[in-house]
Amino acid sequence: MPYVSSSAIVRIEYNELSHELQVTFTGGRTYTYYGVPREVYVRFINAPSKGQFFNEYIKDRYGY
Repeated sequence: MPYVSSSAIVRIEYNELSHELQVTFTGGRTYTYYGVPREVYVRFINAPSKGQFFNEYIKDRYGY
């Protein structure tokens, strides 16, 4: 389920082996965040507001 419905985020992908989260924003830039637990990815995918979840739980918490 990589493509999401969001005004800020287009695509979310997760690599379970490396714990890497890739987030593609509506502007076209893709960032890879390292050391993201699977539980955070699952919560992100299921969040009603992807942008709000990103800002609260991913941005400035994981290196990219």
